[in-house]
Amino acid sequence: MTPALLAIACLTVVTLGYGGLCAASPFGDCRRCRGMGHQLKTDRKGRLKRGKDCRRCKATGKRIRTGRRLYNRWARIYRTGTTRPEGTR
Repeated sequence: MTPALLAIACLTVVTLGYGGLCAASPFGDCRRCRGMGHQLKTDRKGRLKRGKDCRRCKATGKRIRTGRRLYNRWARIYRTGTTRPEGTR
């Protein structure tokens, strides 16, 4: 197997794997708050406290994956481009 063919096969496997992950689980943990929905702070005694709500994920702890966002955008554009006007057959 040539190196170019091996690289193409590896990229195909990675792409299909990520596409399958986006289809099976479209939401992943927020990178900023690590899926908790808020930051952790320490008080003056060193104990952990709940911090402010995460603004990136709006305190849900989840974010939509990049591949799923691209698929949603493609599907929206496809749907608007293929709709028939009212009254036509």
